[in-house]
Amino acid sequence: MLYRYINHFLEYCRLANFSERSIQALTIRLNELENFLKTQKIRSVKKIAYRHLVDFIADYKNPSIHVRKSRVWALRQFFHFLTLHQHVPKNIATKLPYPKIEKTVPHFLTIHEFKLLIRFFSKQADSPLGLRNLVIILLLGTLGLRTQTLISLNVEDIDIRYGLVWIREKGNRQRHMVLPYCLCKITASYLQSLEQKKGPFLLSKRKKRIAPRTLQDIFRTAADQLGIDKKLHARLFRHTAATHLNPDLYAPYMKKHPFMKKEAP
Repeated sequence: MLYRYINHFLEYCRLANFSERSIQALTIRLNELENFLKTQKIRSVKKIAYRHLVDFIADYKNPSIHVRKSRVWALRQFFHFLTLHQHVPKNIATKLPYPKIEKTVPHFLTIHEFKLLIRFFSKQADSPLGLRNLVIILLLGTLGLRTQTLISLNVEDIDIRYGLVWIREKGNRQRHMVLPYCLCKITASYLQSLEQKKGPFLLSKRKKRIAPRTLQDIFRTAADQLGIDKKLHARLFRHTAATHLNPDLYAPYMKKHPFMKKEAP
C-alpha cells in the first residue's frame, strides 16, 4: 500500500533535516495523492503512470494554482525517494512542469480619481473631522503610508515648521518623511483644531485614536458617492503614490529641504 512508502519517505525527510513546515506540506499532498489513486483503483506504486500524476495535479478536487505548484514539488521529492531506493525503475515526476503564477499588476487610482477624492474631502473640510479626513487622504496618496503607520501617528510626530513627519514602519523602523507644502498648511489647520500638543494625531468622534474600521467607512462612503469602482484602502493609495510620484524631482527636493541642510555635518 502507498501509505507505507509515504511513511518511509517522511521519515527519510526528517533524517535529512527537512523543515517541519516542509514535512507537513509533503504529508498533506501525499495523502491527497493516496486518496486520488484509490479513486483510480491503483494500489501499487509501480503502476502509477505520468498521466495519473498530471490528472492528480490539475484536476483532483479543483486545486488552486498554489496547490498545484505544491503538488508538483511534493511529487518530485517523493518519486526521487522511490527511485533512489529502487521502489520504481525511474523518476516519472522529473518532467512535471510547475504551473506559472502570473504576477498581478498592482491597482492604483488614476490622477483624475485622486483629484475627485481631494475635491470631495476638501468640500467637507469645514470641521475637525472633515479636516482629518482630508489629511488622511493626502497622507496616504502623497506619502504612501501603511494603515498601521498612519494610525500610530502622534501629534508630536508632526513638525510643521520644518515640514517633516516622523513615522514608524514594519520591523520597528523609524524615519523622517518630508511633508509637501500644501499638506503642511492643511495639517497645521487640523492641528489647531485639535487643541493638543501630544497624543494621537488622528482622532475618532469620541476623541480616541482612529481605528482601521473607521478608515474603511470613510473610504466606502467616498467611493459610493463619487462612483469610483475600486475598493479604497491604504494599499491602493500606496500604489497610487508609487505610480504618480516622480522620484527624480522628489529626491532633489528632499536634499534642499531646510532640515536636511541643518542636519548636514
